Amino acid sequence: MQIFDTHAHIGLIYDDPIEQLRVIQEAKQAHVTRIMSICNSLHDFSVVYPTLKTAPSVYHAIGVSPSEVNNPGRDWIRTIEEGLKQPNVIALGEIGLDYFRRFGDKRSQIELFITQLELANKADVPVIIHNRDAGKDVLDILAERLPEAGGVLHCYSEDAEYARIALDLNLYISFAGNLTYRNARNLHETALSIPLDRILVESESPFMVPADYRGKRNMPSYTPSTVKFLAEMLEMELEELAAQLWKNSCTLFRLPE
Repeated sequence: MQIFDTHAHIGLIYDDPIEQLRVIQEAKQAHVTRIMSICNSLHDFSVVYPTLKTAPSVYHAIGVSPSEVNNPGRDWIRTIEEGLKQPNVIALGEIGLDYFRRFGDKRSQIELFITQLELANKADVPVIIHNRDAGKDVLDILAERLPEAGGVLHCYSEDAEYARIALDLNLYISFAGNLTYRNARNLHETALSIPLDRILVESESPFMVPADYRGKRNMPSYTPSTVKFLAEMLEMELEELAAQLWKNSCTLFRLPE
């Protein structure tokens, strides 16, 4: 069995490079054999990428999240363009909108989001989308500007109807550990209603720890707990679901299976 953790903030789990590599090794022992490393800022990417760029089966996204809208970095557009040319940098993200914490103002967030969607389209890479309390604006923008390579709504938190619209736009839906929470009925209904070939899983580590590990810092190695919960909910064999999720991830990120 192979599991692809499509969204892990390895640099937020540990600062120490040795500990980061240990996280990757522990994930491998838990059958999590590919990880997408995510950084919210270009500064964080510049710190994490050099350590992990040669780590087996670790891939990278580069981008500026809405939390950094007031300080994207000097010459940030060129930095992203150059970053997308580096080995194993295969996606642009995470990017999107976050109206919950009110980073900057909405207009600035939207401009940052649109610019990065255009960069992704130019580079022909998929996008990893962050959405918090900004559902309508995210979909409206993606309806007009989603890159041809498509993308994924990570750490999904909307309902089944929203997912249906997103699927029509050539987006994948990624579930994190919050899928395993008993009160996450909207996520359970969504997972039961969408095609298997459009589902991904992620740890969103160190956040969104699965219910089995409540109270601990989340790790990529905990991702199988989310897959197991999903398999039970869908009444599928664990290995069968894991194989489908692996195939979906490889398709989106254009990797060999």
